[in-house]
Amino acid sequence: MREDVTGARRIVVKVGSSSLTTALGGLDADRVDALVDVLAKAGGIGREPSLAREIVLVSSGAIAAGLAPLGLSRRPRDLARQQAAASVGQGLLVARYTASFARYGVRVGQVLLTSDDISRRTHYRNAFRTLDKLLAMGALPIVNENDTVATDEIRFGDNDRLAALVAHLVHADLLVLLSDVDGLYDGDPRRPGARRIAEVAGPADLEGVETGSAGRAGVGTGGMVTKVEAAGIAAAAGIPVVLTSAVHAADALAGRPTGTLFRRTGKRSADRLLWLAHASTPRGALRLDAGAVRAVVERRTSLLPAGLTGVEGRFAAGDPVDLLDERGNAVARGLVNYDAAELPRLLGRSTRDLAAELGPAYEREVVHRDDLVVLR
Repeated sequence: MREDVTGARRIVVKVGSSSLTTALGGLDADRVDALVDVLAKAGGIGREPSLAREIVLVSSGAIAAGLAPLGLSRRPRDLARQQAAASVGQGLLVARYTASFARYGVRVGQVLLTSDDISRRTHYRNAFRTLDKLLAMGALPIVNENDTVATDEIRFGDNDRLAALVAHLVHADLLVLLSDVDGLYDGDPRRPGARRIAEVAGPADLEGVETGSAGRAGVGTGGMVTKVEAAGIAAAAGIPVVLTSAVHAADALAGRPTGTLFRRTGKRSADRLLWLAHASTPRGALRLDAGAVRAVVERRTSLLPAGLTGVEGRFAAGDPVDLLDERGNAVARGLVNYDAAELPRLLGRSTRDLAAELGPAYEREVVHRDDLVVLR
């Protein structure tokens, strides 16, 4: 038995579209009910309160659920029809969950998030309070990306990464990623000789491992690569992860050795830094000279105007920006203290000179070290 699993009291479970729908779109009621049966049992329905577990469900499937009702045979590529499918499918998805969990007397609450909701301090505090209160009141939160209004999330986002961030947000003890593959393999699992990897203790265990780029059913956006990335985010934040298929969900939540277990590789970090590194979308970039790169990456100091050599993009004070080395590689990300239009005249100049010429308001860091995370 896996002690990391059996000892977990607050668990985030993520399920992919292919585990809830048919290949042509539309919810599979039997699959939804089977998942709910497992979650209700794992949550401790009928147990003593001290033995109960709190579960947050991150569920894909809104866009896929809306395909058949709109007469779409496959997931559309254009954003407008994706959003339309999400609008129809989200209601169907939550209604199905509500009816299924009602069999156990469990209330559900829908929480729709975008990247901004967990990358900006005030937003993620509100998100935490909502999720924490739902759990305290005995409800089971069902989280999904707000696909009906989001743009970047539909084009580039995935619920695997969202699940890892939600696990950190709610202070979860465990993250379980469910898909249509029963674990991480060292190659394509459809090929003879591919071996399932039972445990990943760190990045070294992933060297040479091939990951796919699309789900088998063709209705989701993520593949094994997004799940491995999500597992890495959670594990680095001190949260163990079990990756397996939906049909093995009961075994995974019971602590049996199914799927792939990703061991903790770090400890819980500040919320803001995790969001900044993995949930924020950079609005621009700052180019640094070699000395500034060493100061930021090695000494973890603030970025000063003297180390700047260039500015890219249009952004406002408070926006996330990437910090680039001399080759154009992003080495860090931070919240900038100036608008993009202000920075060109500050390049390469000392804060003392700027304060003397422009006033004391310019005697400040471009990016403060408390608002900066190193990416390598």
